[in-house]
Amino acid sequence: MTYGEQEKGAKAGLPPAAGYGEPGSGASSLSLDKDVAMGLVGEHARDIDPDVEKKTLRKIDWFLIPAMIIGYGLVYYDKAILGSAVLFGMTKDLSLSVTDTSTTPPTTNTSRLSWATSLFYFGMLAGLYPMTFALQRFNLGRILGGVVILWSLICMLTATVTSWKGLFAQRFFLGFVESIIPTGFMCIVSSYYTQGEQALRQSWWFSSTGLFTIIGGALNYGFAQISSGALKRWQYIYLLAGCLTFLFGIWCFFIPNSPVTAWFLTPAERIVAVERLRRGQTGVRCQKIKLSQLKEALLDIKVWLVFIMMMTAYTVNGAVSGFGPLIVSTFGWSTLGSILWQFPLGGICLVDILLCGWLSSRIPNVRIILLIVNCFPVIAGCAMIWKSNWTYHAGTPVAGYSIIGTFGAVVSQIIGIGMSNVAGATKKSAMAAAIFVAYCVGNIVGPQLIKSQTKKNHYPELWTGLIIFYCFTIVASVALYYVLWRENKKREALPIDEDERDRLAFLDLTDKENPYFRYVL
Repeated sequence: MTYGEQEKGAKAGLPPAAGYGEPGSGASSLSLDKDVAMGLVGEHARDIDPDVEKKTLRKIDWFLIPAMIIGYGLVYYDKAILGSAVLFGMTKDLSLSVTDTSTTPPTTNTSRLSWATSLFYFGMLAGLYPMTFALQRFNLGRILGGVVILWSLICMLTATVTSWKGLFAQRFFLGFVESIIPTGFMCIVSSYYTQGEQALRQSWWFSSTGLFTIIGGALNYGFAQISSGALKRWQYIYLLAGCLTFLFGIWCFFIPNSPVTAWFLTPAERIVAVERLRRGQTGVRCQKIKLSQLKEALLDIKVWLVFIMMMTAYTVNGAVSGFGPLIVSTFGWSTLGSILWQFPLGGICLVDILLCGWLSSRIPNVRIILLIVNCFPVIAGCAMIWKSNWTYHAGTPVAGYSIIGTFGAVVSQIIGIGMSNVAGATKKSAMAAAIFVAYCVGNIVGPQLIKSQTKKNHYPELWTGLIIFYCFTIVASVALYYVLWRENKKREALPIDEDERDRLAFLDLTDKENPYFRYVL
């Protein structure tokens, strides 16, 4: 059937293939077991108009990407404002640091602040399984919307915390509900975009890491000017973040379950949105949890290599998001100056993520190479901070701190590589979960490397630890490149049956089960 025939049928209100439906709407057991796309486009490929495909892609971009940028930006801002809040008096108000006056000179222990940062990610780990299960099994928009609204309320409640123990509890539950966002966004992109498009789109929403470092810094600089009022400056920051998150939560309720039911597309455009995904063999959405795919993911070397890459690469964020402004203040900068120095870090992070995403969409099999290249500025930046003189307004450590921002591109590439190289709905969820667990582990480890007692020695455990972790990132990346290259070489030698390839595209097969799947490097 040609696209024109599809369009006529769609406009005429004709139903898609027999037995079509999604869970929650009277779907058959067959549709639950297979990809929902099968009911809309069937087993055989259809010709689509390139102009209509471009129009459909633009509509998907405009609906999903701006909101995802805001959504993940709020996640990042929510984590990063702790670093600014401690400069605004939170440390003293909640007793996050303890000074030992029995020593000469007195020493300050900031382990409570480190744990306040890490407990957020313990909460994320705790929320991983229930959130991942809910995202795949139930209506995507309702789950996201409800959880984000709850997140906004927990965020605003930070302003009511009166002790470090209360902050620990609040950070844990905040992480629990926020765990839905990174996993959800990774799965959304892999369900709406082709393999070639995913790197750029993943980079768009993840670029809010840099964007909201700048926006958050500007907002926090504004809050620093408050000198009166019933609340402390850090309390106002959390109230604003919660209100903005509430607005984002309302939008989440309008996210469709998949391109098959995308209400912002016409019936004809939905067919195009799904049919164009057939070429990549990655599938759209299947809401049945398949234990066989979970087992395959657990035994897949690719998943473990991506896990190692993500865990080691994200240790930088754990240190920078919670302690960045505090570290910069030790270079002789005031509270306001320390906040302003987040701008270069955020700018480099933003531009680098977008540039690498664009290059990945234009140059075949360059993703892992870009990932490795971006590891080197992080290593250099850590060395510059560690070995330079921390004199008043020293330039070298600030420059090193700024170029660490390339870690954003490293992480963005890992997300794109991981999600583009698996197929099967349950396995894609498992890969997203693996990336997310690694994300949390890296963020837990990062703050624990900061020992306040070694401040005069420039926190040697932190910088040596980050350098070692990034060496592991490079080694794992090289290993993954070889694994993917070898597998593609084997598959290129196999005969191709066009009809069979079209038929297998939406049977919810994994990348290992489907011989027509090709890995991207």
